Amino acid sequence: MSKIAVVYWSGTGNTQAMAESVLYGARNAGAEADIFAAADFSADLMDKYDAIAFGCPSMGSEELEDSEFQPVFSECEPLINGKRIALFGSYGWGDGQWMRDWEEACKGDGAILVSDPVICCDSPDDEALTACQALGAALI
Repeated sequence: MSKIAVVYWSGTGNTQAMAESVLYGARNAGAEADIFAAADFSADLMDKYDAIAFGCPSMGSEELEDSEFQPVFSECEPLINGKRIALFGSYGWGDGQWMRDWEEACKGDGAILVSDPVICCDSPDDEALTACQALGAALI
């Protein structure tokens, strides 16, 4: 049985709703899955999981949230080489550049991206939540 971690930061609840759908998709596909707010996760936990979904909304000038999420992700980033990873998040402006940049950085670090990232503008609709469930299942 695959062991999956869903790690996220959410300021408005949009990315949290996406994280919960990723968790549901992973569990529904048969994985043992845990969910963590970014502040509750660390690089020390990386080896306990077969795959990890990271979720963060776009902030500022289309970048990852820098006070809680970015420090945790930066700590984990050297350990994603060869690890199955999924990315997701919401945004309120821009065109998703933060996700394209994040995806390229993960590829450059040697992560195995299990699918295209899932992004949505503002609150996730049914289509976005279904895509998040599929993202969770793809981590298996």
